[in-house]
Order: sequence, then structure tokens, then C-alpha cells
Amino acid sequence: MHFDQRTQRALREFGLSTAEIRELSTAVVEATAEAAADIEAFFEGRDVVYSDMEKAHSAAEFPEHDLAYVDLYTHGADLRGYVRFDGWGVPVEGGRVLGDDIVELTLGPTVDGRVRFAADRERL
Repeated sequence: MHFDQRTQRALREFGLSTAEIRELSTAVVEATAEAAADIEAFFEGRDVVYSDMEKAHSAAEFPEHDLAYVDLYTHGADLRGYVRFDGWGVPVEGGRVLGDDIVELTLGPTVDGRVRFAADRERL
């Protein structure tokens, strides 16, 4: 089951049965897997994306990134992976779809923050 013991206890105290908690846990895991697939689909086939990330060597408000690949995996409710751009990459520690042409990834070191990516600068 996805939920830790404290969360399970709280859900039972809220009135959910063990079967309902198990069903809820399964729904969370499935939603995480769907989000990962949707995020990967956004990046699929794109050579370039734009972001709201500040780059040390770019004066652009929404810099352009040459995209090499995005590789995501899930474990329970955790969405993890790696995004590789031309010349550098960064671990992914979470993400979500914000709209048809925009996603948000929580990036690990060296970025350490949420970054929105879009197919066009105008979407940012």
C-alpha cells in the first residue's frame, strides 16, 4: 500500500475502511503513472522547449533548450527521472501537466526548483 502508517491511521479515523484505503492508494499510483506518461508525451518528438528557468548564460526571459531526452519512472506516488538537454542534464523529482502545451517539472540539483516548460515562448 502506498500510504505510510500514520496516513493509513488518519484515513481510518476519518472513516475509510482498509479496502477503501487500498482503492485510494491504487488510484494515487495510477494517477502518478498517467502524469508521467503525459509529461513524457509532451516532450516526445520535440527538439526544442522553452522554460521559465533562469540560466546564467542567457538573457532571455524564457530561454530555449535543445532537448536530448526525458526519462521518467514512478514508484508509488513518486515521479522521478532525468531530463537531458544539449550539454547538461538534471534529475527530475516531480512533475505535472499544466495544460495542452505546458508542463511543470520539479528539478533537483543544480536547479532545485519548479520549472515550467512549453512548446512556445508565448505559452509561458
